[in-house]
Amino acid sequence: MSRYDAFKREVLNLPNLITIGRLFLIPPVMVLIDPTDPIRNFFGALLFALASGLDIVDGWLARRQNLVTVFGKFVDPLADKLMAMSVMVYLVHVGLLPPWLVVLMLGRDFYISGLRSVAATLGVVIAAGEGGKMKTVFQLVGICCVLTRYAYRWPLTDEMVDFHVIGLFFLYVSLLLSLGSAVQYTVGFRRTLSDQRTSPETD
Repeated sequence: MSRYDAFKREVLNLPNLITIGRLFLIPPVMVLIDPTDPIRNFFGALLFALASGLDIVDGWLARRQNLVTVFGKFVDPLADKLMAMSVMVYLVHVGLLPPWLVVLMLGRDFYISGLRSVAATLGVVIAAGEGGKMKTVFQLVGICCVLTRYAYRWPLTDEMVDFHVIGLFFLYVSLLLSLGSAVQYTVGFRRTLSDQRTSPETD
């Protein structure tokens, strides 16, 4: 296999191109964020939901076509974090999210990234837990609701649904799951290190 063929298989495959395409959807979403215009916010929420849904598509394609690559393992979670955090930081800027919430979420992600790096140098693999996966789901749904922001009438009823309040609720749950999974990762990392130190050496 030539270098170009190897590069094409590793980087320029369909799942990875979809992942890279998700990064290019971030600026349009941010342009559409407008705390005074419900129409722009609604389309921004739809575009963000599309970018989030493509994460499922690229993962499914990678497994189906046996194209799970090192580049894909790196760029896919990076796209998730850039997509969520850049939009959340901008939502703080326009006054739609409390700053402390985003600071805690950013701090948690930096901490986990650092913990994974230290673990990798010691030969320890920290797998994604269910708490971390659920945190991502609640986070993305919460961001979509905050982007939608306004209160809308529930179909066939007179009840109003405030998407901003619902979005904040999902993000608060996501924060709790984030902190819980951080504790879980830390405990698992320490337990794995302890097991390695106490296990007998083999020839």
